Amino acid sequence: MATAKQAKAKAAKPSVKKYSNYINGEWVKSSSGEWFDNVNPADTSDVVGRFPSSNAEDVNAAVAAAKSAAKRWRLTPAPKRAEILFNLAQILAKNKDVFTREMTREMGKVLKEAGGDVQEAIDCTYYTAGEGRRLHGFTTPAEMKDKFAMCVRQPVGICGLITPFNFPMAIPSWKLIPALVCGNTVVLKSGEDVPLSSLNLIKACEQAGIPQGVINLVNGASEPGAALVGHTDVRLISFTGSTTTGKLIAEQAARDNKIVSLEMGGKNAIIVMDDADIDNAVEGSVWGAFGTSGQRCTASSRLVVHKKVYKKFVEKFVARVKQLRVGNGLDPRTEVGPVINHRAMEKIHGYIEIGKMIDKATLACGGNILNKGEYSKGYFIEPTVFSDVKPKMRIAQEEIFGPVTSIIPFSTLDEAIDIVNGVSYGLSSAIYTQDVNQAFHAMQELYTGICYVNSATIGAEVHLPFGGTKGTGNGHREAGTQVLDIFSEWKSLYIDYSGKLQKAQIDEVEI
Repeated sequence: MATAKQAKAKAAKPSVKKYSNYINGEWVKSSSGEWFDNVNPADTSDVVGRFPSSNAEDVNAAVAAAKSAAKRWRLTPAPKRAEILFNLAQILAKNKDVFTREMTREMGKVLKEAGGDVQEAIDCTYYTAGEGRRLHGFTTPAEMKDKFAMCVRQPVGICGLITPFNFPMAIPSWKLIPALVCGNTVVLKSGEDVPLSSLNLIKACEQAGIPQGVINLVNGASEPGAALVGHTDVRLISFTGSTTTGKLIAEQAARDNKIVSLEMGGKNAIIVMDDADIDNAVEGSVWGAFGTSGQRCTASSRLVVHKKVYKKFVEKFVARVKQLRVGNGLDPRTEVGPVINHRAMEKIHGYIEIGKMIDKATLACGGNILNKGEYSKGYFIEPTVFSDVKPKMRIAQEEIFGPVTSIIPFSTLDEAIDIVNGVSYGLSSAIYTQDVNQAFHAMQELYTGICYVNSATIGAEVHLPFGGTKGTGNGHREAGTQVLDIFSEWKSLYIDYSGKLQKAQIDEVEI
């Protein structure tokens, strides 16, 4: 029997809120009856909420709901679909402060960055909703007389969306909103470390008036993801995450003849030329390397610096990095928050050990797990800088996905370009220079999907296509109008009003 002291302690402990899946317009528990805790990575004693551990049965129910709603949503005029999405954008904007704080609590990124994440979802929704009146096809002259030719877009069908932890609302919106405006129905599998932000997005969709069954949310880890990828009624899988998982999804999708869109890793680099504004390059490199604690696929994990300014840059950069304040993202003074979980912390620290012990690079600053005092309950790593790094070292080739960057010296611009291109990824690149000729040469030769001049490798905007080359993805682009080519298929239409059989490429046309 519990003592009075134990009962009092239990009563004083705040209860943990339970959340649900969203299937066919209703908030429901998982058929598994199991739950998982969503914890604050800055303070693991802070349980944000308890979420359902979904299984294949839940995914089957969600897909069935999406299937039943598909015809009604497809036949809803695109401008009407857009009106609902404009309403959604307003709801997101109204709740931005609440969603921002809850995102920081569950993911760890500092409040300003979390606010930017929510704002990106707002921007994406407003921008993409506008396509509801611009889902343009085109007309073209036909080969034959008395014949009309044109093409239009049609929805793909049921879309399975699998999203990561690092942008808990922005990335789901990149997938969800264009899927909806194109007339598809959706099952979203939230990132298991950040389920509350996806849930907030879906709740806002519900409030906006999106009909039941059109959007569905399942929470959990690998089981619901695998079930979604393997479901025969799911026509398209859009995935953002690790390269390893993305390749497995691509293999499964190929066997099932599914459409698949992959956004995977990056090993991005900033080139700093000898004529660069060094102070500006230092600030951009700090932001690029340590924004979101380096947990961005666009993070500046390599800094390729001209030998003429190498020493000066390293001194200024390391001094600035040492000043960064690490802490709980809810503290407005914090500049670098925790990494997402214990597994990530151990992986990142493992790469730091590789840099020191195997690559033999110079550890210029950082390198430690922070686990004492205010850091004792979280997953914190010091912002870490390696200097005197060679291009083929593991820390310069492999994605670390944490607050670690490597500084590599070079002598000529073409050498720097070869270093940047000499990895298996091709997402983002940047160059700092005051020479327009060098800037344009770099923009032409850097083989990445995104390229910046006099800015860091992070900071994409929703009206431009986002994605990369080589191992970063499979050729698709999110954001911009280009994303419509993922979530719609082309239909060519030929109308012959000649009243007789005409054979294209065979009949001679009389002039």
